[in-house]
Amino acid sequence: MSTTIAIDRESLIDWYRRNRRRSEAIFDLIEPSAYYSRPIALRNPIVFYEGHLPAFSVIAFLRRGLGHPPVDARLEQLFARGIDPESEESAVPRSGASTMWPSRDEVRAFARACDEAVLSALNKDDLPIEGLYTALEHEAMHQETLLYMWHRLPYDQKHRRGQTPIGADTSVASRSASTDLLHSSSPSSPTSWGQTPIRIPAGIATLGAERDEAIFGWDNEFDAHRVTVAAFEIDPVPVTNADFLAFVDAGGYGDESLWDAEGWAWVQQERVEHPAFWVRRDDEWFWRGMFREVPLPPAWPVFVSQAEASAYARWKGRRLMTEPEFHRAAYGTPEGDERPQPWGDEPPDTTRGVIDVAAYEPAPVGSFPAGASAWGVHDLVGTGWEWTSTIFGPFPGFTPMASYPEYSADFFDGQHYVMKGASSATARELIRRSFRNWFRGNYPYVYAKFRTAR
Repeated sequence: MSTTIAIDRESLIDWYRRNRRRSEAIFDLIEPSAYYSRPIALRNPIVFYEGHLPAFSVIAFLRRGLGHPPVDARLEQLFARGIDPESEESAVPRSGASTMWPSRDEVRAFARACDEAVLSALNKDDLPIEGLYTALEHEAMHQETLLYMWHRLPYDQKHRRGQTPIGADTSVASRSASTDLLHSSSPSSPTSWGQTPIRIPAGIATLGAERDEAIFGWDNEFDAHRVTVAAFEIDPVPVTNADFLAFVDAGGYGDESLWDAEGWAWVQQERVEHPAFWVRRDDEWFWRGMFREVPLPPAWPVFVSQAEASAYARWKGRRLMTEPEFHRAAYGTPEGDERPQPWGDEPPDTTRGVIDVAAYEPAPVGSFPAGASAWGVHDLVGTGWEWTSTIFGPFPGFTPMASYPEYSADFFDGQHYVMKGASSATARELIRRSFRNWFRGNYPYVYAKFRTAR
């Protein structure tokens, strides 16, 4: 059993309930006809996730954390774990309303039983911190997965309930959705930024978290260690759609010299010609929004795979930043100390960037000066994850976590790249300096932006 400490039960119960309400709201965005569909071939069908979220909470918190019996052993096994195949061909064929998947009524009944068991334990038992926080943060992470999956659904298979996004910050929602900003020449536009690089001097970056100081962290966040980072320069804002359009127009997707072997094979096999969030109609480019297409907003950050980001950087004679360089640019200061967040000590909120599902789409780059780092680098946290060139791997002292031992270790395979920061769909509880995200280099669906360095 995990170590137990005195904690605020009411705040944890509230967090669990908020998680469940947000998940329900996300599933309510889709039409019933889409329930057994598979918007992304590399992911499970939608039905899986509505069962997976409560099943995982039972497995991590109740079973592994407290030693409780299953709520429903058959369904917990069915919904236990997602997939991360190398290709669509290697993915398990699980689409369709086959006999493998239960009805939605059965899934929801199972979820209610899981919720009752979890809430009962939260009210009565000693609380194993690792298992509990694993369950809470896992659901928040999967909510982001669901939203970028929903981005791939046909528009007739989803609907917008209410006038604001799930995060309900109307100021941020209007900032990203405003048609005035789609084509603006405001200070947020690419031409006014000019992408004049910012020089970051050599210094120390602290990666990871201290075990004796963190209430919770995923196993890949430990142990904290300091690394020396050489001086480098970095773009002040992420690469925009307008910037990337120049790469597309220059034939970047057809120039093998700009891609590594894996990226070039992906481009050729999948016939990739543009970012997954772009749509071309009658020689015009559009952004594939959550609920409608809009003319491609030039000042929004481009969302691409790591392979596409790397190819663009090579085209510019530059490269992607490393994980230590991200830490130096985001959290370092000219005085030599380090901040908890790029802007300082204050917790994340929607004055710093688009976070916590405050909007379904990004905002123009540089829209949140209050979120800039001490060096004047913008948009490092919020609006989109930041790709790095660092292969995902363990830190010194890595130990698999008891509540989810396969969480990180299964992906130390040299095929996944570290992402840092946060996206518009990242829950605020996950936005911390030590948090690490990762995906394969050819995965184009996540809300991930990038900037170049040298």
